[in-house]
Amino acid sequence: MNNAGTHSLFFYIKETLKQAWPVLISAWAGIAFGVLDTTMVGHASAADLQAMALSVSIYLTVFIGLMGVVHALIPIIGQHFGARQPARVGHAWGQGVWLSFGLAGVGSIALFFPDLWLMFSGTIEPEVRNGVTWYLRMLIIALPASLLFRTIYCLGTAVSRPKIVMTINLVSVGFKALFNWIFIFGKFGMPALGAVGAGLSSAIVAWMTLFIGLWVITHDPFFKPFQLRLGRPDWAELKSLLRLGLPMGGSYLVEVCAFTFMALLVAREGMFVTGGHQIMANLAALCYMLPMAIGIASASLTAQAIGAQAPQRALLTGRAGLAVVLVGAGLTVVLILVFRDLIVSAYTDDTEVAAVALTLLTILPLFLFCDAMQCIMTYLLRAYKVAVVPLIMQVVALTVFGLVGGWLLGFGPWKGALQPLLDILMPGAPVGAGSLWFMAALGLGLSAILLKFWYRRVVRQYQSQFKH
Repeated sequence: MNNAGTHSLFFYIKETLKQAWPVLISAWAGIAFGVLDTTMVGHASAADLQAMALSVSIYLTVFIGLMGVVHALIPIIGQHFGARQPARVGHAWGQGVWLSFGLAGVGSIALFFPDLWLMFSGTIEPEVRNGVTWYLRMLIIALPASLLFRTIYCLGTAVSRPKIVMTINLVSVGFKALFNWIFIFGKFGMPALGAVGAGLSSAIVAWMTLFIGLWVITHDPFFKPFQLRLGRPDWAELKSLLRLGLPMGGSYLVEVCAFTFMALLVAREGMFVTGGHQIMANLAALCYMLPMAIGIASASLTAQAIGAQAPQRALLTGRAGLAVVLVGAGLTVVLILVFRDLIVSAYTDDTEVAAVALTLLTILPLFLFCDAMQCIMTYLLRAYKVAVVPLIMQVVALTVFGLVGGWLLGFGPWKGALQPLLDILMPGAPVGAGSLWFMAALGLGLSAILLKFWYRRVVRQYQSQFKH
């Protein structure tokens, strides 16, 4: 056991912040794609905004679920790095590349048939349906590059070099804004493609980002000891990746599916409610980046401590991450409350869409706090390579309680049962969208409680191994 060099909690808070801020900037740069798409397409037309809202919901369901599988590389590489086994780091990364190739094929098939997704949305205008189809065709081109780049992201994060991906993502945002302007509005002789143009620009930037990332990790001397290589598929290593990655991907999928099916259900309430919901969802996703970044940083540092067989360091790193998330969630809530009118006006010029968004935003503080707590618990459990039980807990809390409960109370047989409460908490909110968001917040709170309980159990079991 190596517990030498254990420091105070404040030291680990500083270490967590040191690793988390580049991850956060990188995550914000990544989600800036969605913000750019929503704000720029929102100024094109309401039909384009609805097409983009539905397309993004479908794509994120597929991509984030597959990305979660690839993210099994973070605790695996982190433990190898902590154990000072550089060759195993390189081998694991290469197998992650093979895994990404396979997952890209699966995801492309899922995106090729948008009608299977849109059947949940009731009657969709033909121009919106056509926009969804072609937007997703563009994102099929982007998917392999995006998944392969996640292996570079996992590598940099797991070995405490997150600034590399941060820099690449920041550069890519500038290109994304430029190509969006060209293809959405039809500049330099290009046709104005609206929402489809946003998808095309995403595909171009995804491949640019991948090639830059590959060049960096093959030329930076820091990565040379890892002997990064593709090699042949190692079925034992791939099986190990899938054993952890599939429940991790399932966990990511459960979270994003709630947003996806919320968007598909809300489409029943019309174009303006869909637009307002999309603004709310985009803002929630943007705020989620803070606890996610802290969670990833905490999980990476905890995994390194586990690899080094330093249980006290692993424990304190987890506590530091939890403390930072609590403070960060509080600051985020304050900023949302103070600047909510300004935020909504930045998203849309449409007064009806803005009115819906403002009514929904009143529940966002509760939603963000519960989301932050369940997020950090999930990532800390992954550092210990624990993913199956958390997945089951999230299915119960987020899907059964949150999503199904929201449908029952917003669109199903109990429609309107929450109306007296919504009139107090979210006055003027559409009954369907309001019920879904309220139940989603409660589901996240339940998930946080269950995951906290399981995390304490896992930590006690791990600590007990070093007491004899």
